[in-house]
Amino acid sequence: MSKPIYVLSGPNLNLLGTREPEIYGKATLDDVRVLCEQRASSLGRSVVFRQSNHEGQLIDWVQEARKEACALVINPAGYGHTSIALLDALKMLEIPIIECHLSNPAAREAFRHHTYVSLAATGVVSGFGAASYELAVEAAAKLSA
Repeated sequence: MSKPIYVLSGPNLNLLGTREPEIYGKATLDDVRVLCEQRASSLGRSVVFRQSNHEGQLIDWVQEARKEACALVINPAGYGHTSIALLDALKMLEIPIIECHLSNPAAREAFRHHTYVSLAATGVVSGFGAASYELAVEAAAKLSA
């Protein structure tokens, strides 16, 4: 079997469904996990789905993905706007990187318009709620074929 697609989510995404549902939707992180697993399975792939509120943990998983994953989907959440360390870890990957956001950062506050992750990403999917993850998994699968 081929390597899995890593799907990583950053801080506060564990509170999906209750945290600002008017922005992030009512789907829980578990709902998002199921969407990703189902989409990956329909494409003959699997996912490793993880979330952390800790920058160092996300970096450890990105480094792990260098050898263990065929592609990476990452919703860096607030770390996208602040973490050069996460960018540096992503720049070491030689697999497709899909940056994913539930909302459309370009339509929100000015500080959200730029993410460091975009500097390393192959592509960005944003603004489709939980379906952003599903679309990102599809893109990752196609790019890693």
